[in-house]
Amino acid sequence: MKRTLKEIANWLNIECDNHHQDTIVSGVSIDTRTISKGDLFIPFRGESVNGHKYVEQAFEKGASATLWLKDEPNPPIDKPVLFVEDAELALQGMARAYRKSHQAKFIGVTGSNGKTSSKDILASMLSPFYKVQKTMGNFNNQLGLPITLLNLDEDTEIAVLEMGMSGFGEIEFLTKMAKPHFAVITNIGEAHMQDLGSREGIAKAKFEIILGLKEDGVLFFDGDEPLLQHLVKEQTQLTAKGFGFDASNNLVAASIETTEKGSRFTVSGEVNGEFFIPVLGKHQVKNSLTAILLGEMLGLTEEQIREGLSQVTLTEMRMQLVPAAKGILFINDAYNAAPTSMTAAIQFVQSTTLREDKWLVLGDMLELGDDEQQFHEQIANVIDEKEISRVCLFGPRMKWLYDRLKHKFANENLIHTENNYDEIVEYINEHANEKTLLLLKGSRGMKLETLLKSFE
Repeated sequence: MKRTLKEIANWLNIECDNHHQDTIVSGVSIDTRTISKGDLFIPFRGESVNGHKYVEQAFEKGASATLWLKDEPNPPIDKPVLFVEDAELALQGMARAYRKSHQAKFIGVTGSNGKTSSKDILASMLSPFYKVQKTMGNFNNQLGLPITLLNLDEDTEIAVLEMGMSGFGEIEFLTKMAKPHFAVITNIGEAHMQDLGSREGIAKAKFEIILGLKEDGVLFFDGDEPLLQHLVKEQTQLTAKGFGFDASNNLVAASIETTEKGSRFTVSGEVNGEFFIPVLGKHQVKNSLTAILLGEMLGLTEEQIREGLSQVTLTEMRMQLVPAAKGILFINDAYNAAPTSMTAAIQFVQSTTLREDKWLVLGDMLELGDDEQQFHEQIANVIDEKEISRVCLFGPRMKWLYDRLKHKFANENLIHTENNYDEIVEYINEHANEKTLLLLKGSRGMKLETLLKSFE
């Protein structure tokens, strides 16, 4: 964005020093380590860190102006400063004002699993034909989303915004700020079960995304999920399109083939034809269906959609193929995990012909609430000992799965450690070779990608 400090003050209904009202602001930042020239610096005051201490450093690094809390002493003299009561509310107020004036098409993406991959697929597919910006990293909450909005270029044509949550009301807050033209619910899993109580609760929390949808907006949803089917049927005025593998969906994927380069598949329904994505996994094929539907709705031809999908790249640690030492081939899917996504990744490994010696290295799944033991134990029902040769389990919760797998695997083919990466590294070094395909999958807190450092 390019706005004068006076315009931003008007957004917030506050005063602006006459000497600095023509100062140009071209973005916002809450971190001096990543600040860009022209940014408005927003200092937050927490229990352990007071951002006001870094205001001078922000100006040295190119900030054009700063916010300052009214009750914070010693504001900078002769600098462009806007005084506010609350930094977070000011950030959100600026984002709402900028969003209101922006002419881009906005796409909001939420879901228990796959929202980052879906965001990446959408942005990659549309980028050859539009100027597209997307949520970077995990800037998907009540602070991250407004920062994303305020850093959109004026001429951006499509903004793909990821929306995360841990409780009720959070998606509603984000979607009413973003006011998307299109909304996506990738799926309903089990993450945040401890906060929302049940999968029904998770579905209702994700479905809040329609509360900010434009009047003529469209919801794209996982049509294989009965919980979402029920919620959609209750909204008689809502335009909604289901995607998935069931024939009742608006877009159906079938005939999925996997190579070392990605996934080839056919679709039928509102679009018909064969497509390819340079990404592994049946679940990633499903994530790509939204991009096909949206591309068609935005006026792209089938050939343009096919071209866009062929250039898709995902954020690291999402079904990422990593060739490693000793000829081992890793699938790094270690960014996060819940029962739904872990099941999908395991099923992919079991069905693929990429390598004949297939391993699983699985870490704890976190934030699953009171039923976490049951969720870990149930993964045993997914693992086929005829397809998987060895299993390495990491984390205290994976002891539950270890106990369930002991009757399926010989002692030498199954190991568990609560907190020692080295044990797994030694085990891989001893037994893996150029025929081994090895899946890394666990919740973010388990940091399973650490293992890769030993095999670079």
